[in-house]
Amino acid sequence: MKKQQKTNAARLLDQGHVPYELVPYEVDESNLDAGHVAASLGEDVRCVFKTLVLRGDRTGHFVCVVPGNTEVDLKKAARVSGNKKADLIAMKELLPTTGYIRGGCSPVGMKKSFPTFFHQSCHDYPLIYVSAGIRGLQFKIAPAQLVDFVGAIVADLVIDN
Repeated sequence: MKKQQKTNAARLLDQGHVPYELVPYEVDESNLDAGHVAASLGEDVRCVFKTLVLRGDRTGHFVCVVPGNTEVDLKKAARVSGNKKADLIAMKELLPTTGYIRGGCSPVGMKKSFPTFFHQSCHDYPLIYVSAGIRGLQFKIAPAQLVDFVGAIVADLVIDN
């Protein structure tokens, strides 16, 4: 088995003494959604979290990390982030804003530190998956330690089914 290359995000977790496991998966360029990632990992999509970047009308950019089978509720996200309105940023803004591409956006190690919010269901699992900063690689990590490390707030962020 080839040695897994460390990402910048992984080096930051190492520096912070945050335990994690790097878990590779098969990338399908035509299907970058969390459902595909979960299926590739053989995991429940509810514990595979996606990292979304939004822009609020008052505070500017912020990050929401939500379960892969959900959609962020823009009103809830705006409220918890101190905004009246919020929208997802355009795909072309993702790389210049965060340093990450779609399907490889990690809540750890963005170009700038943005206010970060995790959906409250992250605490339903002993370990969750989030992108390690590149397509094809996930962190398997304890949610409480990740939330602490990135200084996130845990809140209700998704559209109720």
